[in-house]
Amino acid sequence: MTRRVIQLLIGLPLYGVGDALMIAAGFGLDPWTVFAQGLAVRTGVGIGWITNIVGLLVLLLWIPLRQRPGIGTIANILLVGTAIQGTLAVLPPVHDLLPRILLFVVGLLAVALASGLYIGSRFGAGPRDGLMTGMNARLGWPIWVSRLSVELTVLLVGWLLGGTVGIGTVVFAAGIGPLVHIALPLFDTARAPRMSPAAQPAPETAVDPA
Repeated sequence: MTRRVIQLLIGLPLYGVGDALMIAAGFGLDPWTVFAQGLAVRTGVGIGWITNIVGLLVLLLWIPLRQRPGIGTIANILLVGTAIQGTLAVLPPVHDLLPRILLFVVGLLAVALASGLYIGSRFGAGPRDGLMTGMNARLGWPIWVSRLSVELTVLLVGWLLGGTVGIGTVVFAAGIGPLVHIALPLFDTARAPRMSPAAQPAPETAVDPA
């Protein structure tokens, strides 16, 4: 339990820091952050606070989908946007191309690492991921259809509102899945511990799984 709590409390703020670095890089963002940025442009409210507010509103959509939030869901709403806002407040403006590329790469890697940490803690889905799984369970839509339809919608609306869509959006979409696939097994607290070679049964005594 201690390890799980530590992973959650490190992973969620780290996710916000990574998001902030990609925002500062200015190459384009993931769909939900594009949406939050577009709302921030129109309202004048900080993008981090908008991220928290959007997370809370998405959580309300769980009610008709009969989803139940976990501790991780609530922590996600409170910590990710707050970390974005705090990081952007202390991050100096970056204009040169090479530092911007570096910011984006570091941000993407931080988000992947953070995803492995907080997903691996097994404290419940984030509000946006829970929306996808709820649509799958309640409406019968495949997960990929649920995710694609929702993320394309928020991406389009966010872009129309003034959010940044660009090469970074494409790189994030292509790269985040493989990177989280690498990170998650390192931190998944549900994985069974491996037996040492000395403790493993000899071939002739091993049970046939069939």
